[in-house]
Amino acid sequence: MRTYLVVIDESPEAEIALRFAARRAVKTGGNVEILAMIPPQEFVAWGGVMATIEEEARQQAEALVARAAGTLLSESGITPSITMREGDGPHVVREMIAANRDIAALVLGAAASGPPGPLVAHFAGADAGALSVPVMIIPGSLDIEAIDRLS
Repeated sequence: MRTYLVVIDESPEAEIALRFAARRAVKTGGNVEILAMIPPQEFVAWGGVMATIEEEARQQAEALVARAAGTLLSESGITPSITMREGDGPHVVREMIAANRDIAALVLGAAASGPPGPLVAHFAGADAGALSVPVMIIPGSLDIEAIDRLS
Protein backbone atom coordinates (compact mmCIF):
# COMPACT_ATOMS: atom_id res chain seq x y z
CA MET A 1 0.00 0.00 0.00
CA ARG A 2 1.32 3.44 -0.92
CA THR A 3 2.34 5.21 2.30
CA TYR A 4 3.19 8.86 2.80
CA LEU A 5 5.71 9.48 5.59
CA VAL A 6 5.10 12.74 7.47
CA VAL A 7 7.42 14.02 10.19
CA ILE A 8 5.41 16.08 12.64
CA ASP A 9 6.15 18.53 15.37
CA GLU A 10 4.18 21.39 16.90
CA SER A 11 4.70 23.74 13.93
CA PRO A 12 1.93 24.95 11.61
CA GLU A 13 3.86 23.67 8.60
CA ALA A 14 3.75 20.13 10.00
CA GLU A 15 -0.05 20.36 10.07
CA ILE A 16 -0.02 21.48 6.44
CA ALA A 17 2.21 18.56 5.44
CA LEU A 18 -0.07 16.14 7.30
CA ARG A 19 -3.18 17.50 5.55
CA PHE A 20 -1.50 17.26 2.16
CA ALA A 21 -0.36 13.68 2.82
CA ALA A 22 -3.81 12.67 4.05
CA ARG A 23 -5.51 14.08 0.95
CA ARG A 24 -3.00 12.30 -1.33
CA ALA A 25 -3.50 9.06 0.58
CA VAL A 26 -7.28 9.28 0.21
CA LYS A 27 -6.99 9.95 -3.54
CA THR A 28 -4.48 7.15 -4.14
CA GLY A 29 -5.92 4.55 -1.78
CA GLY A 30 -2.87 4.85 0.41
CA ASN A 31 -1.97 5.39 4.03
CA VAL A 32 -0.08 7.87 6.18
CA GLU A 33 2.80 7.11 8.53
CA ILE A 34 3.28 9.76 11.20
CA LEU A 35 6.79 10.08 12.61
CA ALA A 36 7.28 12.08 15.79
CA MET A 37 10.85 12.76 16.77
CA ILE A 38 11.76 12.78 20.43
CA PRO A 39 14.66 15.17 20.81
CA PRO A 40 17.74 13.59 22.37
CA GLN A 41 18.25 14.92 25.86
CA GLU A 42 21.48 16.37 27.13
CA PHE A 43 23.17 14.27 29.75
CA VAL A 44 22.28 15.16 33.34
CA ALA A 45 24.50 13.80 36.09
CA TRP A 46 21.57 12.77 38.29
CA GLY A 47 19.87 9.69 36.87
CA GLY A 48 16.44 10.46 38.36
CA VAL A 49 16.39 13.94 36.83
CA MET A 50 17.48 12.54 33.47
CA ALA A 51 14.72 9.92 33.55
CA THR A 52 12.12 12.58 34.36
CA ILE A 53 13.28 14.79 31.48
CA GLU A 54 13.18 11.86 29.06
CA GLU A 55 9.70 10.83 30.23
CA GLU A 56 8.37 14.38 29.80
CA ALA A 57 9.75 14.51 26.25
CA ARG A 58 8.11 11.16 25.44
CA GLN A 59 4.77 12.28 26.92
CA GLN A 60 4.88 15.49 24.88
CA ALA A 61 5.56 13.50 21.70
CA GLU A 62 2.73 11.07 22.52
CA ALA A 63 0.28 13.95 23.01
CA LEU A 64 1.38 15.49 19.70
CA VAL A 65 0.92 12.20 17.85
CA ALA A 66 -2.48 11.58 19.44
CA ARG A 67 -3.72 15.02 18.32
CA ALA A 68 -2.36 14.53 14.80
CA ALA A 69 -3.85 11.05 14.48
CA GLY A 70 -7.22 12.27 15.73
CA THR A 71 -7.24 15.13 13.25
CA LEU A 72 -6.25 12.82 10.42
CA LEU A 73 -8.96 10.29 11.28
CA SER A 74 -11.70 12.89 11.61
CA GLU A 75 -10.80 14.80 8.43
CA SER A 76 -9.94 11.94 6.09
CA GLY A 77 -11.11 8.70 7.68
CA ILE A 78 -7.55 7.35 7.61
CA THR A 79 -6.10 5.66 10.67
CA PRO A 80 -2.39 6.40 10.40
CA SER A 81 0.54 4.28 11.41
CA ILE A 82 2.44 5.99 14.19
CA THR A 83 6.12 5.87 15.01
CA MET A 84 7.97 7.72 17.73
CA ARG A 85 11.75 7.69 17.65
CA GLU A 86 14.61 9.37 19.40
CA GLY A 87 17.69 10.25 17.43
CA ASP A 88 19.11 12.24 14.56
CA GLY A 89 16.17 13.24 12.32
CA PRO A 90 17.70 12.56 8.90
CA HIS A 91 19.15 9.24 10.07
CA VAL A 92 15.82 8.10 11.54
CA VAL A 93 13.94 9.10 8.36
CA ARG A 94 16.41 7.15 6.20
CA GLU A 95 16.05 4.09 8.44
CA MET A 96 12.27 4.22 8.21
CA ILE A 97 12.30 4.53 4.43
CA ALA A 98 14.76 1.63 4.15
CA ALA A 99 12.69 -0.56 6.49
CA ASN A 100 9.31 0.07 4.83
CA ARG A 101 9.15 -0.47 1.08
CA ASP A 102 5.55 0.82 1.06
CA ILE A 103 6.70 4.38 1.75
CA ALA A 104 6.06 6.21 -1.51
CA ALA A 105 7.11 9.73 -0.48
CA LEU A 106 8.50 11.80 2.35
CA VAL A 107 6.19 14.76 2.97
CA LEU A 108 7.66 17.75 4.83
CA GLY A 109 6.26 21.19 5.55
CA ALA A 110 8.32 24.32 4.96
CA ALA A 111 7.91 27.41 7.13
CA ALA A 112 6.00 30.27 5.53
CA SER A 113 8.89 32.60 6.32
CA GLY A 114 12.40 32.42 7.65
CA PRO A 115 14.97 29.69 7.14
CA PRO A 116 13.85 26.12 6.51
CA GLY A 117 13.75 23.62 9.33
CA PRO A 118 16.57 21.11 9.69
CA LEU A 119 14.82 18.26 7.85
CA VAL A 120 13.73 20.44 4.94
CA ALA A 121 17.22 21.93 4.68
CA HIS A 122 18.80 18.48 4.82
CA PHE A 123 16.54 16.64 2.38
CA ALA A 124 16.23 19.54 -0.07
CA GLY A 125 19.99 19.98 -0.11
CA ALA A 126 22.83 17.87 -1.39
CA ASP A 127 21.34 14.68 0.08
CA ALA A 128 18.05 14.90 -1.87
CA GLY A 129 19.21 12.63 -4.66
CA ALA A 130 20.26 9.84 -2.31
CA LEU A 131 16.76 8.89 -1.16
CA SER A 132 14.80 6.07 -2.74
CA VAL A 133 11.52 8.04 -2.61
CA PRO A 134 10.48 11.54 -3.70
CA VAL A 135 10.53 14.39 -1.19
CA MET A 136 7.42 16.57 -1.22
CA ILE A 137 7.97 19.94 0.43
CA ILE A 138 4.68 21.67 1.13
CA PRO A 139 4.91 25.47 1.49
CA GLY A 140 3.69 26.75 4.83
CA SER A 141 2.07 29.72 3.14
CA LEU A 142 -0.65 27.57 1.54
CA ASP A 143 -4.15 27.86 2.95
CA ILE A 144 -6.51 24.90 3.33
CA GLU A 145 -8.22 25.54 -0.02
CA ALA A 146 -4.88 25.59 -1.84
CA ILE A 147 -3.75 22.38 -0.15
CA ASP A 148 -7.00 20.67 -1.04
CA ARG A 149 -6.78 21.87 -4.64
CA LEU A 150 -3.14 20.81 -5.07
CA SER A 151 -3.37 17.46 -3.35
